[in-house]
Amino acid sequence: MHNIKELRKNLKTFKKKLKDRNFDFKIEEFELLDNENRRLISEKEKFEQEKKILSKSKDKSNFEKSRSISIKIDKIAKDQIKSQRKLDKFLHVLPNLPLDDVPIGKDEKSNKLIEQFGSKKKFSFKPKSHTEIGSINNGIDFDTSIKLSGSRFVILKDKFALLERALINFMLDVHTLEFKYTEISPPLIVNEDVMFGTGQLPKFEEDQFEIKFENSEQRKFLIPTAEVVLTNLVRKSTIQKDQLPLRYVASTPCFRKEAGSYGKDTKGMIRQHQFYKVELVSIVEAKNSNFELERMLNCAKKILDKLEIPHQVILLSSGDMGFSAEKTFDIEAWIPSENKFREISSCSSCGSFQARRMGAKYKSENSNEFVNTLNGSGLAVGRLMIALLENNQNEDGSVTIPNVLKKYMNNLDKI
Repeated sequence: MHNIKELRKNLKTFKKKLKDRNFDFKIEEFELLDNENRRLISEKEKFEQEKKILSKSKDKSNFEKSRSISIKIDKIAKDQIKSQRKLDKFLHVLPNLPLDDVPIGKDEKSNKLIEQFGSKKKFSFKPKSHTEIGSINNGIDFDTSIKLSGSRFVILKDKFALLERALINFMLDVHTLEFKYTEISPPLIVNEDVMFGTGQLPKFEEDQFEIKFENSEQRKFLIPTAEVVLTNLVRKSTIQKDQLPLRYVASTPCFRKEAGSYGKDTKGMIRQHQFYKVELVSIVEAKNSNFELERMLNCAKKILDKLEIPHQVILLSSGDMGFSAEKTFDIEAWIPSENKFREISSCSSCGSFQARRMGAKYKSENSNEFVNTLNGSGLAVGRLMIALLENNQNEDGSVTIPNVLKKYMNNLDKI
């Protein structure tokens, strides 16, 4: 969410930067809504001041005047609430502004390759896809999951289920022991305010799984990512400066309708309604956001380095970033069966955008300032499994376990 005072002062700048995000910021509509709201607030305050003066008078003839003013105040207050809601509805869907070093472009075609890491394995045979590898012993079972839940779900069995658990434990150990993130086991169901805080609502409501509770005054949702709960740990709070940075990590299932991805990645585990992800979140001072984004990116990359999976880092363009982000790096892992890199992590700086929505501040020397928030996948478990299976496959369909993962896999050499 944006500072409305900054918005009023820099309308043309906002117009341009939001256009870079493929968003048409209608200045005239904003000014109309804002001016009407301010007019009502001013009018209400004028009548309240008039009533205050009358209340100090002992003249009984002023009683009817005061009563009449009270009626006017009540009506204006109701009109102002309606006006504020219209203004909020307009403001709440404005995306974050891209930083100056973000490439300008409409979509992924304007993304910038930063660097590639690792060597692609040369196979003496045609590499199988993860679905082909998993079908050999039915370790990756889509047919049964369709009977149970429909499309975009999967059942992992035996060593493949063990591999999923091993990857989660391996990543959590690296992030907590090596990079000193604090592990959190959060709830998977959150309320509407929490979803608003990180920007999932109201703009992306169609992508969320809503849970229906009887006699519940608040709407509840399954989390689409642990970012939602980890970032909101500081909602409606003021943190002491010496407590920053706060760094959290969690492994959770994630639930997404994938409403806008009809026809995309319908086969395999790339795009699921339910999947595991290890998520990183940082809460920092504004001056440390750039450093923290680079740090988070390196923490996520380290997982792929340790597993010796080739990957590349991409700086996303203004038109390809997420709603709350001001700058995003994607990490893409090499997928041999597709002969291309696929996204396995997004690491984003959100500036104070989410903090304003959450009401999250820290005490600085002279005042309370909004914190800055960052989030990143460290990593998406299903996609990491795909990359590991395909990059470590053998001609007979077996998969060699990387050395760093063997202790988490009961010392198996292959599956």
